[in-house]
Amino acid sequence: MISIEKSSKPLTGNVFVPGDKSISHRSIMFGALSEGTTEITGFLKSGDCLSTIECFKKLGILIEHSQRPMNGVPTITVHGKGLRGLKKPDSTLYTGNSGTTTRLLSGILAAQPFDSMITGDSSIEKRPMNRIIKPLSQMGADISSAMGNDCAPLIIKGGKKLHGISYHSPVASAQVKSAIVLAGLYSDSDTVVYEPALSRNHTELMLRAFGADIHNEVDVRGSSATILHPGMPLRGTKINVPGDISSAAYFIAAALLVPGSDVVIHNVGINKTRSGILSILTQMGADIQLENVNESIEPRADLHVRYSELHGNENGRFEVGGKLIPTMIDELPIFAVIAATANCTTIIKDAAELKVKESNRIDSVCNNLKAMGADVEPTDDGMIIHGGKPLHGTDIDSDADHRIAMSFAVAALAAEGTTRIIDDKCVGISYPEFFKDLRALIN
Repeated sequence: MISIEKSSKPLTGNVFVPGDKSISHRSIMFGALSEGTTEITGFLKSGDCLSTIECFKKLGILIEHSQRPMNGVPTITVHGKGLRGLKKPDSTLYTGNSGTTTRLLSGILAAQPFDSMITGDSSIEKRPMNRIIKPLSQMGADISSAMGNDCAPLIIKGGKKLHGISYHSPVASAQVKSAIVLAGLYSDSDTVVYEPALSRNHTELMLRAFGADIHNEVDVRGSSATILHPGMPLRGTKINVPGDISSAAYFIAAALLVPGSDVVIHNVGINKTRSGILSILTQMGADIQLENVNESIEPRADLHVRYSELHGNENGRFEVGGKLIPTMIDELPIFAVIAATANCTTIIKDAAELKVKESNRIDSVCNNLKAMGADVEPTDDGMIIHGGKPLHGTDIDSDADHRIAMSFAVAALAAEGTTRIIDDKCVGISYPEFFKDLRALIN
Protein backbone atom coordinates (compact mmCIF):
# COMPACT_ATOMS: atom_id res chain seq x y z
CA MET A 1 0.00 0.00 0.00
CA ILE A 2 1.22 3.51 -0.80
CA SER A 3 -0.10 6.86 0.46
CA ILE A 4 -0.22 9.95 -1.78
CA GLU A 5 -1.06 13.52 -0.78
CA LYS A 6 -2.53 16.25 -2.94
CA SER A 7 0.32 17.97 -4.77
CA SER A 8 1.07 21.35 -3.21
CA LYS A 9 3.28 22.48 -6.07
CA PRO A 10 3.47 22.04 -9.86
CA LEU A 11 5.00 19.03 -11.54
CA THR A 12 8.06 20.08 -13.51
CA GLY A 13 10.92 18.43 -15.31
CA ASN A 14 11.65 15.61 -17.72
CA VAL A 15 10.68 11.97 -17.65
CA PHE A 16 11.70 8.99 -19.77
CA VAL A 17 8.96 6.37 -19.65
CA PRO A 18 9.90 2.71 -20.14
CA GLY A 19 9.68 0.96 -23.48
CA ASP A 20 6.40 0.15 -25.14
CA LYS A 21 4.97 -3.08 -23.71
CA SER A 22 3.28 -4.23 -26.93
CA ILE A 23 6.40 -3.68 -29.01
CA SER A 24 8.66 -5.29 -26.40
CA HIS A 25 6.58 -8.49 -26.41
CA ARG A 26 6.65 -8.70 -30.18
CA SER A 27 10.37 -8.02 -30.47
CA ILE A 28 11.11 -11.16 -28.45
CA MET A 29 8.56 -13.32 -30.27
CA PHE A 30 9.48 -12.29 -33.80
CA GLY A 31 13.19 -12.40 -33.01
CA ALA A 32 12.78 -15.99 -31.80
CA LEU A 33 11.03 -16.96 -35.06
CA SER A 34 13.68 -15.28 -37.20
CA GLU A 35 16.90 -16.58 -38.70
CA GLY A 36 19.92 -14.96 -37.10
CA THR A 37 20.14 -12.55 -34.18
CA THR A 38 17.86 -9.71 -33.17
CA GLU A 39 19.20 -6.89 -31.02
CA ILE A 40 16.64 -5.00 -28.94
CA THR A 41 17.21 -1.69 -27.18
CA GLY A 42 14.63 0.12 -25.08
CA PHE A 43 13.05 -3.18 -24.01
CA LEU A 44 10.55 -2.97 -21.16
CA LYS A 45 11.76 -5.15 -18.29
CA SER A 46 8.39 -5.48 -16.61
CA GLY A 47 6.63 -8.55 -15.29
CA ASP A 48 4.58 -9.11 -18.44
CA CYS A 49 7.48 -8.82 -20.87
CA LEU A 50 9.75 -10.97 -18.72
CA SER A 51 7.04 -13.64 -18.89
CA THR A 52 7.41 -13.62 -22.67
CA ILE A 53 11.16 -14.06 -22.38
CA GLU A 54 10.79 -16.99 -19.97
CA CYS A 55 8.29 -18.73 -22.27
CA PHE A 56 10.64 -18.53 -25.24
CA LYS A 57 13.57 -19.73 -23.19
CA LYS A 58 11.48 -22.80 -22.38
CA LEU A 59 10.90 -23.17 -26.12
CA GLY A 60 14.66 -23.42 -26.68
CA ILE A 61 15.56 -19.83 -27.59
CA LEU A 62 18.77 -18.30 -26.24
CA ILE A 63 18.07 -14.76 -25.02
CA GLU A 64 20.91 -12.71 -23.58
CA HIS A 65 20.87 -9.50 -21.52
CA SER A 66 24.09 -7.57 -22.09
CA GLN A 67 26.03 -7.07 -18.85
CA ARG A 68 28.33 -4.39 -20.24
CA PRO A 69 26.20 -2.67 -22.86
CA MET A 70 27.96 -0.83 -25.65
CA ASN A 71 27.58 2.95 -25.42
CA GLY A 72 25.72 2.55 -22.15
CA VAL A 73 22.57 1.21 -23.85
CA PRO A 74 21.24 -2.07 -22.36
CA THR A 75 20.65 -4.59 -25.12
CA ILE A 76 18.74 -7.85 -25.32
CA THR A 77 19.95 -10.27 -27.97
CA VAL A 78 17.61 -12.97 -29.25
CA HIS A 79 19.27 -15.85 -31.09
CA GLY A 80 16.49 -16.83 -33.45
CA LYS A 81 16.03 -20.34 -34.81
CA GLY A 82 13.60 -19.62 -37.64
CA LEU A 83 9.96 -20.50 -37.95
CA ARG A 84 10.61 -24.21 -37.44
CA GLY A 85 13.22 -23.98 -34.70
CA LEU A 86 11.21 -24.06 -31.48
CA LYS A 87 11.44 -27.13 -29.26
CA LYS A 88 8.88 -28.85 -27.06
CA PRO A 89 8.82 -27.26 -23.59
CA ASP A 90 9.41 -29.56 -20.65
CA SER A 91 6.56 -28.00 -18.63
CA THR A 92 3.52 -25.77 -18.92
CA LEU A 93 4.25 -22.32 -20.36
CA TYR A 94 3.36 -19.73 -17.73
CA THR A 95 2.49 -16.23 -18.95
CA GLY A 96 1.88 -14.53 -15.61
CA ASN A 97 -0.54 -11.63 -16.02
CA SER A 98 0.11 -11.13 -19.73
CA GLY A 99 -2.83 -11.45 -22.09
CA THR A 100 -0.56 -10.47 -24.99
CA THR A 101 1.82 -13.34 -24.29
CA THR A 102 -1.02 -15.83 -23.84
CA ARG A 103 -2.90 -14.98 -27.02
CA LEU A 104 0.00 -14.32 -29.40
CA LEU A 105 1.98 -17.32 -28.22
CA SER A 106 -1.08 -19.52 -28.75
CA GLY A 107 -1.04 -18.56 -32.44
CA ILE A 108 2.60 -19.64 -32.70
CA LEU A 109 2.13 -22.87 -30.72
CA ALA A 110 -0.84 -23.88 -32.87
CA ALA A 111 1.57 -24.48 -35.77
CA GLN A 112 4.28 -26.42 -33.93
CA PRO A 113 4.92 -30.18 -34.28
CA PHE A 114 4.70 -30.72 -30.50
CA ASP A 115 1.97 -30.54 -27.86
CA SER A 116 1.96 -27.72 -25.33
CA MET A 117 -0.06 -26.16 -22.55
CA ILE A 118 -0.20 -22.46 -21.72
CA THR A 119 -1.65 -20.71 -18.69
CA GLY A 120 -1.19 -17.66 -16.48
CA ASP A 121 -2.20 -16.22 -13.13
CA SER A 122 -5.74 -16.09 -11.73
CA SER A 123 -6.54 -13.03 -13.84
CA ILE A 124 -5.48 -14.72 -17.08
CA GLU A 125 -7.55 -17.77 -16.16
CA LYS A 126 -10.65 -15.55 -16.21
CA ARG A 127 -10.01 -13.71 -19.46
CA PRO A 128 -11.87 -14.82 -22.62
CA MET A 129 -9.82 -17.01 -24.94
CA ASN A 130 -12.57 -18.20 -27.28
CA ARG A 131 -11.82 -15.13 -29.36
CA ILE A 132 -8.58 -16.86 -30.43
CA ILE A 133 -9.70 -20.48 -30.04
CA LYS A 134 -12.39 -20.00 -32.69
CA PRO A 135 -10.28 -18.57 -35.52
CA LEU A 136 -7.26 -20.78 -34.80
CA SER A 137 -9.53 -23.83 -34.89
CA GLN A 138 -10.89 -22.65 -38.25
CA MET A 139 -7.29 -22.63 -39.50
CA GLY A 140 -6.92 -26.29 -38.54
CA ALA A 141 -5.38 -25.94 -35.09
CA ASP A 142 -6.27 -28.27 -32.23
CA ILE A 143 -6.66 -25.84 -29.31
CA SER A 144 -9.03 -26.15 -26.39
CA SER A 145 -9.73 -24.85 -22.91
CA ALA A 146 -8.59 -27.35 -20.28
CA MET A 147 -11.48 -26.40 -17.99
CA GLY A 148 -14.04 -26.19 -20.80
CA ASN A 149 -14.84 -22.56 -19.97
CA ASP A 150 -13.11 -20.91 -22.95
CA CYS A 151 -10.36 -19.64 -20.65
CA ALA A 152 -6.80 -20.70 -19.87
CA PRO A 153 -5.22 -23.15 -19.30
CA LEU A 154 -5.15 -23.87 -23.04
CA ILE A 155 -4.19 -27.27 -24.43
CA ILE A 156 -2.63 -27.13 -27.89
CA LYS A 157 -2.06 -30.34 -29.84
CA GLY A 158 0.80 -30.14 -32.30
CA GLY A 159 1.41 -31.55 -35.76
CA LYS A 160 -1.59 -29.92 -37.42
CA LYS A 161 -1.40 -28.48 -40.93
CA LEU A 162 -2.75 -24.95 -40.94
CA HIS A 163 -4.45 -23.17 -43.79
CA GLY A 164 -5.15 -19.51 -44.35
CA ILE A 165 -8.59 -18.09 -43.67
CA SER A 166 -10.51 -14.87 -44.07
CA TYR A 167 -11.71 -14.02 -40.59
CA HIS A 168 -14.12 -11.27 -39.59
CA SER A 169 -13.25 -10.35 -36.02
CA PRO A 170 -16.23 -9.00 -34.08
CA VAL A 171 -13.90 -6.71 -32.11
CA ALA A 172 -10.94 -4.55 -33.10
CA SER A 173 -8.32 -6.43 -31.11
CA ALA A 174 -4.60 -6.43 -31.85
CA GLN A 175 -4.18 -9.58 -29.76
CA VAL A 176 -6.76 -11.51 -31.77
CA LYS A 177 -5.43 -10.21 -35.08
CA SER A 178 -1.84 -10.99 -34.12
CA ALA A 179 -2.61 -14.54 -32.95
CA ILE A 180 -4.21 -15.28 -36.33
CA VAL A 181 -1.41 -13.61 -38.28
CA LEU A 182 1.29 -15.53 -36.40
CA ALA A 183 -0.47 -18.81 -37.13
CA GLY A 184 -0.76 -17.57 -40.71
CA LEU A 185 3.03 -17.48 -41.01
CA TYR A 186 2.83 -21.31 -41.05
CA SER A 187 -0.26 -21.62 -43.27
CA ASP A 188 -0.50 -22.89 -46.81
CA SER A 189 -2.36 -19.85 -48.17
CA ASP A 190 -3.06 -16.19 -47.48
CA THR A 191 -4.56 -15.10 -44.19
CA VAL A 192 -6.87 -12.08 -44.00
CA VAL A 193 -8.23 -10.57 -40.79
CA TYR A 194 -11.07 -8.09 -41.05
CA GLU A 195 -11.77 -5.71 -38.17
CA PRO A 196 -14.47 -3.08 -37.63
CA ALA A 197 -11.60 -0.59 -37.18
CA LEU A 198 -7.84 -0.89 -37.44
CA SER A 199 -6.46 -2.03 -34.08
CA ARG A 200 -2.90 -1.22 -33.06
CA ASN A 201 -0.64 -2.29 -35.91
CA HIS A 202 2.66 -3.07 -34.17
CA THR A 203 2.58 -6.65 -35.47
CA GLU A 204 2.26 -5.54 -39.09
CA LEU A 205 4.96 -2.88 -38.84
CA MET A 206 7.43 -5.12 -37.06
CA LEU A 207 6.82 -8.24 -39.16
CA ARG A 208 7.54 -6.17 -42.27
CA ALA A 209 10.82 -5.07 -40.70
CA PHE A 210 11.64 -8.76 -40.19
CA GLY A 211 10.85 -9.51 -43.85
CA ALA A 212 7.24 -10.76 -43.82
CA ASP A 213 4.83 -9.91 -46.65
CA ILE A 214 2.00 -8.23 -44.74
CA HIS A 215 -0.02 -5.06 -45.17
CA ASN A 216 -3.20 -3.27 -44.10
CA GLU A 217 -6.04 -1.98 -46.22
CA VAL A 218 -8.65 0.42 -44.80
CA ASP A 219 -11.83 1.19 -46.74
CA VAL A 220 -13.73 4.48 -46.83
CA ARG A 221 -15.90 3.39 -43.88
CA GLY A 222 -12.85 2.78 -41.70
CA SER A 223 -13.13 -1.02 -41.77
CA SER A 224 -9.74 -2.71 -41.87
CA ALA A 225 -8.24 -5.77 -43.53
CA THR A 226 -4.83 -7.16 -42.56
CA ILE A 227 -3.43 -9.40 -45.28
CA LEU A 228 -0.54 -11.83 -44.82
CA HIS A 229 1.09 -13.74 -47.68
CA PRO A 230 3.05 -16.63 -46.08
CA GLY A 231 6.28 -18.14 -47.29
CA MET A 232 8.79 -15.40 -46.55
CA PRO A 233 11.43 -16.28 -43.94
CA LEU A 234 11.93 -13.83 -41.09
CA ARG A 235 15.40 -12.33 -40.70
CA GLY A 236 16.87 -11.02 -37.46
CA THR A 237 17.13 -7.25 -37.22
CA LYS A 238 17.67 -4.37 -34.80
CA ILE A 239 14.69 -3.04 -32.86
CA ASN A 240 14.68 0.20 -30.90
CA VAL A 241 11.57 0.26 -28.70
CA PRO A 242 10.03 3.73 -28.16
CA GLY A 243 8.57 4.81 -24.84
CA ASP A 244 5.10 3.46 -24.09
CA ILE A 245 2.33 5.99 -24.70
CA SER A 246 0.20 4.09 -22.18
CA SER A 247 2.82 4.84 -19.52
CA ALA A 248 3.24 8.40 -20.76
CA ALA A 249 -0.50 8.97 -20.35
CA TYR A 250 -0.19 9.09 -16.55
CA PHE A 251 2.32 11.94 -16.69
CA ILE A 252 0.28 13.72 -19.34
CA ALA A 253 -2.67 13.54 -16.95
CA ALA A 254 -0.65 14.63 -13.93
CA ALA A 255 0.65 17.70 -15.76
CA LEU A 256 -2.85 18.61 -16.95
CA LEU A 257 -4.40 18.23 -13.49
CA VAL A 258 -1.93 20.07 -11.24
CA PRO A 259 -1.90 23.87 -11.76
CA GLY A 260 1.35 25.35 -13.05
CA SER A 261 2.78 22.02 -14.20
CA ASP A 262 5.20 21.88 -17.15
CA VAL A 263 6.51 18.41 -18.07
CA VAL A 264 8.39 16.93 -21.02
CA ILE A 265 7.99 13.18 -21.64
CA HIS A 266 10.74 11.97 -23.94
CA ASN A 267 10.83 9.49 -26.83
CA VAL A 268 7.18 8.43 -26.70
CA GLY A 269 5.67 6.25 -29.42
CA ILE A 270 2.99 8.16 -31.35
CA ASN A 271 1.76 5.40 -33.65
CA LYS A 272 -1.64 6.58 -34.95
CA THR A 273 -3.27 3.31 -33.87
CA ARG A 274 -2.27 4.11 -30.27
CA SER A 275 -2.42 7.89 -29.93
CA GLY A 276 -6.15 8.53 -29.64
CA ILE A 277 -5.72 10.07 -26.19
CA LEU A 278 -3.54 12.83 -27.65
CA SER A 279 -6.16 13.89 -30.18
CA ILE A 280 -9.01 13.74 -27.65
CA LEU A 281 -7.20 15.75 -25.01
CA THR A 282 -6.16 18.35 -27.57
CA GLN A 283 -9.81 18.74 -28.59
CA MET A 284 -10.66 19.29 -24.92
CA GLY A 285 -8.14 22.15 -24.71
CA ALA A 286 -5.01 20.37 -23.49
CA ASP A 287 -1.69 22.08 -24.18
CA ILE A 288 0.30 19.17 -25.61
CA GLN A 289 3.09 19.89 -28.09
CA LEU A 290 4.95 17.26 -30.10
CA GLU A 291 8.67 18.01 -30.31
CA ASN A 292 11.59 16.20 -31.98
CA VAL A 293 9.29 14.01 -34.06
CA ASN A 294 11.05 10.97 -35.55
CA GLU A 295 9.19 9.12 -38.31
CA SER A 296 10.87 5.70 -38.03
CA ILE A 297 9.27 2.24 -38.23
CA GLU A 298 7.48 3.21 -35.05
CA PRO A 299 7.11 7.03 -34.99
CA ARG A 300 8.05 8.78 -31.77
CA ALA A 301 8.28 12.27 -30.28
CA ASP A 302 8.86 14.22 -27.09
CA LEU A 303 5.57 15.33 -25.51
CA HIS A 304 5.63 18.78 -23.90
CA VAL A 305 2.60 19.07 -21.61
CA ARG A 306 1.47 22.11 -19.63
CA TYR A 307 -1.37 22.49 -17.14
CA SER A 308 -4.68 23.17 -18.91
CA GLU A 309 -8.31 23.68 -17.96
CA LEU A 310 -10.24 21.14 -20.02
CA HIS A 311 -13.73 21.59 -21.40
CA GLY A 312 -16.31 20.00 -23.67
CA ASN A 313 -18.04 21.36 -26.75
CA GLU A 314 -20.41 24.32 -26.82
CA ASN A 315 -23.06 22.16 -25.13
CA GLY A 316 -20.73 21.26 -22.27
CA ARG A 317 -20.42 17.63 -23.40
CA PHE A 318 -17.72 15.43 -24.85
CA GLU A 319 -18.24 11.98 -26.35
CA VAL A 320 -15.61 9.29 -26.88
CA GLY A 321 -16.55 6.16 -28.79
CA GLY A 322 -16.55 4.31 -32.09
CA LYS A 323 -13.31 3.82 -33.98
CA LEU A 324 -11.43 5.99 -31.50
CA ILE A 325 -11.78 3.43 -28.70
CA PRO A 326 -9.23 0.88 -30.04
CA THR A 327 -6.64 3.67 -30.28
CA MET A 328 -6.88 4.45 -26.54
CA ILE A 329 -8.37 1.37 -24.89
CA ASP A 330 -5.57 1.07 -22.30
CA GLU A 331 -5.68 4.82 -21.60
CA LEU A 332 -9.41 4.95 -20.83
CA PRO A 333 -8.97 4.57 -17.03
CA ILE A 334 -6.64 7.57 -16.80
CA PHE A 335 -8.77 9.46 -19.31
CA ALA A 336 -11.76 8.90 -17.03
CA VAL A 337 -9.79 10.45 -14.17
CA ILE A 338 -9.02 13.48 -16.35
CA ALA A 339 -12.67 13.73 -17.40
CA ALA A 340 -13.76 13.76 -13.75
CA THR A 341 -11.87 17.02 -13.28
CA ALA A 342 -12.91 18.66 -16.58
CA ASN A 343 -15.64 21.28 -16.86
CA CYS A 344 -17.96 19.11 -18.93
CA THR A 345 -19.92 15.88 -19.09
CA THR A 346 -17.96 13.10 -20.78
CA ILE A 347 -19.57 10.02 -22.28
CA ILE A 348 -17.38 6.98 -22.92
CA LYS A 349 -19.13 4.37 -25.06
CA ASP A 350 -18.36 1.34 -27.26
CA ALA A 351 -15.78 0.28 -24.65
CA ALA A 352 -17.24 -3.01 -23.36
CA GLU A 353 -13.76 -4.47 -23.90
CA LEU A 354 -12.83 -2.79 -20.61
CA LYS A 355 -14.78 -5.49 -18.78
CA VAL A 356 -12.34 -8.23 -19.79
CA LYS A 357 -9.00 -6.61 -19.01
CA GLU A 358 -6.94 -7.37 -15.88
CA SER A 359 -10.03 -6.27 -13.98
CA ASN A 360 -13.49 -5.11 -15.01
CA ARG A 361 -12.20 -1.61 -15.62
CA ILE A 362 -15.65 -0.09 -16.02
CA ASP A 363 -16.55 -1.17 -12.50
CA SER A 364 -13.12 -0.43 -11.04
CA VAL A 365 -12.94 3.08 -12.48
CA CYS A 366 -16.50 4.00 -11.55
CA ASN A 367 -16.33 2.59 -8.02
CA ASN A 368 -13.07 4.35 -7.23
CA LEU A 369 -14.08 7.66 -8.80
CA LYS A 370 -17.30 7.60 -6.78
CA ALA A 371 -15.29 6.90 -3.64
CA MET A 372 -13.28 10.06 -4.38
CA GLY A 373 -16.44 12.15 -4.79
CA ALA A 374 -16.82 12.17 -8.56
CA ASP A 375 -20.23 12.08 -10.26
CA VAL A 376 -19.97 9.02 -12.52
CA GLU A 377 -22.31 6.27 -13.61
CA PRO A 378 -21.38 3.01 -15.36
CA THR A 379 -23.11 1.90 -18.55
CA ASP A 380 -23.08 -1.41 -20.39
CA ASP A 381 -20.22 -0.29 -22.63
CA GLY A 382 -18.58 2.59 -20.78
CA MET A 383 -19.52 5.36 -18.38
CA ILE A 384 -20.93 8.85 -18.06
CA ILE A 385 -18.82 11.32 -16.09
CA HIS A 386 -20.20 14.65 -14.92
CA GLY A 387 -16.94 16.49 -14.40
CA GLY A 388 -15.94 19.33 -12.14
CA LYS A 389 -16.79 17.81 -8.76
CA PRO A 390 -14.02 18.21 -6.16
CA LEU A 391 -12.15 15.00 -5.42
CA HIS A 392 -11.07 13.85 -1.98
CA GLY A 393 -8.65 11.23 -0.79
CA THR A 394 -9.80 7.72 0.05
CA ASP A 395 -8.65 4.10 -0.06
CA ILE A 396 -8.40 2.89 -3.65
CA ASP A 397 -8.94 -0.78 -4.47
CA SER A 398 -6.77 -1.39 -7.50
CA ASP A 399 -8.17 -4.90 -8.10
CA ALA A 400 -4.49 -5.81 -8.64
CA ASP A 401 -4.78 -3.96 -11.96
CA HIS A 402 -1.72 -1.89 -12.82
CA ARG A 403 -3.65 0.67 -14.88
CA ILE A 404 -6.15 1.27 -12.09
CA ALA A 405 -3.38 1.72 -9.53
CA MET A 406 -1.48 4.24 -11.66
CA SER A 407 -4.59 6.12 -12.74
CA PHE A 408 -5.71 6.75 -9.19
CA ALA A 409 -2.22 7.60 -8.02
CA VAL A 410 -2.49 10.50 -10.47
CA ALA A 411 -6.03 11.32 -9.28
CA ALA A 412 -4.61 11.57 -5.76
CA LEU A 413 -2.46 14.53 -6.82
CA ALA A 414 -5.64 16.56 -7.41
CA ALA A 415 -7.64 15.21 -4.45
CA GLU A 416 -7.87 16.86 -1.03
CA GLY A 417 -6.30 14.84 1.76
CA THR A 418 -4.61 11.48 1.58
CA THR A 419 -5.23 8.70 -0.92
CA ARG A 420 -4.02 5.17 -0.27
CA ILE A 421 -3.51 2.78 -3.18
CA ILE A 422 -4.12 -0.81 -2.08
CA ASP A 423 -1.88 -3.37 -3.85
CA ASP A 424 0.37 -0.76 -5.45
CA LYS A 425 2.95 -3.40 -6.38
CA CYS A 426 0.84 -4.46 -9.36
CA VAL A 427 2.36 -1.53 -11.29
CA GLY A 428 5.37 -3.82 -11.83
CA ILE A 429 3.37 -5.54 -14.56
CA SER A 430 4.06 -2.61 -16.91
CA TYR A 431 5.97 0.15 -15.08
CA PRO A 432 8.10 -0.95 -12.11
CA GLU A 433 9.58 2.55 -11.54
CA PHE A 434 6.30 4.45 -11.82
CA PHE A 435 6.09 5.86 -8.30
CA LYS A 436 9.75 6.82 -8.31
CA ASP A 437 9.36 8.73 -11.58
CA LEU A 438 6.19 10.43 -10.38
CA ARG A 439 7.86 11.60 -7.16
CA ALA A 440 10.81 12.98 -9.14
CA LEU A 441 8.50 15.39 -11.00
CA ILE A 442 6.92 16.60 -7.76
CA ASN A 443 10.22 17.13 -5.95
